[in-house]
Amino acid sequence: MSEKFREGIPAWTREHAAGLRRDDSNVAPVIYPPDERLDDDLHIWDTWFLRNRDGSVAEIDGYRVIFSLTSSSDLLPGKRHDVATIRYFYSRDGEEWTTGGVVFDGGALGQRQWAGSAMYDPDGDGGDVYLYYTAAGEDGAEELTYTQRIAVATGGTVRTDDAGFSIEGSWNHRIILTPDGDWYEREDQSRGMIYTFRDPWFFEDPASGETYLLFEANTPVPEGAGECDDPVWEEFNGSVGIAHSPTGDPTDFELRPPLLDAVCVNQELERPHLVVRDGTYHLFVSSHVHTFAPGLTGYDALYGFVADDLAGDYEPLNGHGMVLTNPKGAPFQAYSWLVYDHGDDLLVSSFFNYFDYDRPSLDDVGLLPPEEQQRRFGGTLAPTVRVALDGDETDLVDTLGHGHLPLPREELPTPWWERDGDATRGGDY
Repeated sequence: MSEKFREGIPAWTREHAAGLRRDDSNVAPVIYPPDERLDDDLHIWDTWFLRNRDGSVAEIDGYRVIFSLTSSSDLLPGKRHDVATIRYFYSRDGEEWTTGGVVFDGGALGQRQWAGSAMYDPDGDGGDVYLYYTAAGEDGAEELTYTQRIAVATGGTVRTDDAGFSIEGSWNHRIILTPDGDWYEREDQSRGMIYTFRDPWFFEDPASGETYLLFEANTPVPEGAGECDDPVWEEFNGSVGIAHSPTGDPTDFELRPPLLDAVCVNQELERPHLVVRDGTYHLFVSSHVHTFAPGLTGYDALYGFVADDLAGDYEPLNGHGMVLTNPKGAPFQAYSWLVYDHGDDLLVSSFFNYFDYDRPSLDDVGLLPPEEQQRRFGGTLAPTVRVALDGDETDLVDTLGHGHLPLPREELPTPWWERDGDATRGGDY
């Protein structure tokens, strides 16, 4: 990217990231396997709510709905991304979930589908449900490829009856965004360890009423551009992208400059999404320990940034950006965090990743016998985490059960440290 394209774009800097630290405000407790998985036949990971157009969680005839990337639980966990399929699940109480089934019965774009978002609009022109997803891989290619485009599927219709909840209909799929090579790196420009143009997240700005998509991308940095003190750092060029719908049509978007970039800092700013509270914009992403540039110590964690408006000057929460991470002895126990507002606090969902595993890299998982890889992969929803938000600072308050996703109108349990009469929190940092 030429200097004119990066000018004015807020940055997560090396100075910010150098301050990353674990403490009792951000280290989650150790996760143990649930008594029952959501579905024993499935590996379940990246998950998102069906939301109304204004971003609130949709509740349809008493049901709330989530979508997840899934694969057969017979598959080795490391292979699941190659065959990812979107399924939906529904619940009346946010604790007991029923598997609704595969969303797309053929016709989806890409060799497989990766994470996205879902919007419920029964008054829209595209059916009840707009499902945004990542079309991963080139359609029809014989070999597995990693091309990524942003797609939308329309035409889904919600049905409820005595038997439960279903999403039916004839879906129409179309590609709505591809990288331009100027603001957003094309695959042929990539020099980093991982290429990204994915994770679309629908957003209607409450301040303006304008319609947007956020997504994960990379900032083009030509070799030898001199953007970083060390040329190797330039390969770490993650960004949070945004596209605008000039007419409000939720299927028609135009690229805009990134909301945030992490050039010289981090390669992947995954699953970007926003929580707006009292006119303040809180931007959240997930990232990995191995995607930080050399010289920085990061973690598999949820990171956050704050600004006064959508296109504002985003600054890292807590001064460094980290909001929630895994304990030292279980560094990969959860991932793919998604934040939603619950009145006084934030609730954070994720999936149960690898447990009983404390090696420094997930690369070592493949060295384990197949049965051990299966045993140590959670493959279901993780405990929901409750986080307090005060201005530009956050604090871990409590954890709920595996996959417990309360609506804002539902009361939360008393925090464990008050419930047990012990206000001292400690963790494995």
